[in-house]
Amino acid sequence: MTGALPVVSAALPPSVRAEAGRGGLPRLVVATASAAAEVYLQGAHLTSWVPAGHEPVIWMSQHSTFAPGSALRGGVPVCFPWFGPHPSDGAPLHGFARISDWTLTHVAEEGDDVRLTLTLTDTDTSRSSAWPHPFVARYLVTLGASLTLALEVENTGAEAITFAEAFHTYLHVGDVRTTSITGLEQSRYVDRLAPPEWHPPDGETLRLTAESDRLYEQPGSITVVDPANGRSLQVVAQGSANAVVWNPWIAKAARDG
Repeated sequence: MTGALPVVSAALPPSVRAEAGRGGLPRLVVATASAAAEVYLQGAHLTSWVPAGHEPVIWMSQHSTFAPGSALRGGVPVCFPWFGPHPSDGAPLHGFARISDWTLTHVAEEGDDVRLTLTLTDTDTSRSSAWPHPFVARYLVTLGASLTLALEVENTGAEAITFAEAFHTYLHVGDVRTTSITGLEQSRYVDRLAPPEWHPPDGETLRLTAESDRLYEQPGSITVVDPANGRSLQVVAQGSANAVVWNPWIAKAARDG
């Protein structure tokens, strides 16, 4: 892993620049009339998105390590081709995509929005991992007054493949103790801090009061109500089976940074 790799193969418009970011890792900086954003090429990792006139929407840990081969803490990690731990020894948590160098292959300005296409293909390293398949992954990131993320995976081999993918998004809220989440009232869920079983919908607005790790059947639209910042964040998913609500709470956050 090295920032010297030819990770940018697209002409950049004035709204996008490529530069060395923290730890010398290459990043893209986007600045338009509608938003400012940063995307690191390692992991195709969105580390900042700030719509014009608003507080940051994406949270990054002040203790995140910016180094080749190290997963960034916060932002929007791209989990692929598996989510969580893998049973194979030495396999990276949440897959290899979030610690791999992606290539910027296309940039387009669409009004006040910028659309980035970042691409990842199989390598000798990925093929020697716990998922030895040929593939092309294309990550489409549209940045503006709203944020749209889409991951497309193409099987370039002759055999069927199975994979998981997730956007492990860290949202910035003013005070988690006053934050509430709506849209999950009618969804079954698994509490992953308890014995693994499906719980019926509880019909209530979700409020976080302790460490939380719940997997919900995907409702399609979720709203995070953030009164401390005077705003609501709407998260809409398509083609996704589940939604995860996770918060480490105070003790675990202090321990893990």
